[in-house]
Amino acid sequence: MSTHTQDKLRRIGLLGDIHCEDQLLETALNFMQTAQLDLVCAVGDIVDGPGNANRAIELLVAHQVLAIRGNHERWLFAGEMRGLTDANSRFDLNAASWEFLPRLPVQRSFETVTGRALLCHGLAEDDMAGIWPDDTSLTIHSNTQLWRLVNSRKYEFILNGHTHNRMVRSFDHLTIINAGTLYRKHSPCFCIADFEAGFVRFYNLGFDGKAVEAELFHLPIFSSKL
Repeated sequence: MSTHTQDKLRRIGLLGDIHCEDQLLETALNFMQTAQLDLVCAVGDIVDGPGNANRAIELLVAHQVLAIRGNHERWLFAGEMRGLTDANSRFDLNAASWEFLPRLPVQRSFETVTGRALLCHGLAEDDMAGIWPDDTSLTIHSNTQLWRLVNSRKYEFILNGHTHNRMVRSFDHLTIINAGTLYRKHSPCFCIADFEAGFVRFYNLGFDGKAVEAELFHLPIFSSKL
């Protein structure tokens, strides 16, 4: 796969919140190696989970995944929320992991063949923001970070995670592609976004080493009717 982000991207792989799920991550990356992708991205929350954080990071580096940090990396650096189940301590991570994690930016942007995309954990620089499946019209109307992105007209796509809910949803010209999560208790998956063909395909992951085709969404899936 190519990692030349200066070129307009046609097909990318998108990994949701990883949470140390090194075995499921390996399955996803092995599948994506055969998928003729221009780039593979990860939306953060690499740490704090039931698997091996160091091995997950080794896989990201080996496969040249373009990653950002999430709120769990931020909490780890600050020593916050360490009472969470499966939270990592500083002593869980080796030197290579500590070299990798602090270098991750909060967000990255790049050009696709159908518009500019922003890779972030939540919504832009706010790693705790997002759109949830049970959001009401009132909740969405009051989502300041969402409408700030819509009104800026800087991006056509937001590629994110955080909520652990796979989703493709459009608001005016802006389409949010939420990659879901690899976390074993929350329907682990990843997706491939084909900007040239105009669809996003999700794949379910299991511990049998297989990636199974699941939902297919067209871009944009619908216009928001609020």
